[in-house]
Formats: sequence, structure tokens, C-alpha cells
Amino acid sequence: MKFNQSEEQIMKYLWKLDTAYMKDLVEQFPDPKPAYTTVATMVTRMIKKDYVGFYQRGSVREYYPKVKKTDYFSSQIKSMMKDFFNNSASQFGSFFAKKTELSVDQLEELKQLIEEEIEAKREKS
Repeated sequence: MKFNQSEEQIMKYLWKLDTAYMKDLVEQFPDPKPAYTTVATMVTRMIKKDYVGFYQRGSVREYYPKVKKTDYFSSQIKSMMKDFFNNSASQFGSFFAKKTELSVDQLEELKQLIEEEIEAKREKS
């Protein structure tokens, strides 16, 4: 799953708001805001792609994301690992740890999270 730039921006707003009317989405954009009709066209296309759903509220629609943020983010990370790191988690982790200029505290926090995940997976097996 890959959103184009406009779709990703709209999804970010929907993930932030949970549900939104068209006016709410347009208000999220920085100035100069896109035309209402431009956003409406994008959302209509996203409905057809099954990225966005809506509740009919009288004459207006309340939109909601059908794609979970965590699912999208996970697919993006997997795609990046495949495309840039030969599908190697260790190459990805090494690059991330060395090139993102994380502080010692941030690296320690990541280390703790990884250790907790290892322990949880060991308990499941």
C-alpha cells in the first residue's frame, strides 16, 4: 500500500482527528488552503480506493480512515527495508542507530524496547 503525497497528507489529518467533515479537513491544511473542491475530489478518490469511509449525516458526510496508521507505517518500513536494506533488519537497525544522530538516552530507550520485545516473543514460543 502506497499513498501519494496528497493522500498521505489527508490520511495524516484523518488519523489525527479520527473522524472529520470536509470543512474540518480543509481547515487542517496550512495557508494557502486548497480549494474545498480539490480536497473533496481527493477524498472521493480515496473512498474508491477503500482508504477512507464515511458516515452519512443528513446531507453531509463524516469521513474516517479505513487504513490504520500502524498498518500503513508498518508497510512503509517493510518496503523501505526491502528496497534499501536488502530485507535485512540488522542493516536497517545499524543504519538507523548510526545515521539518525540519536542521543544515548534515545538509544538506551530503543534497546530496552527491543529487549522487551525479545522477551515477549520468547514467552510465546
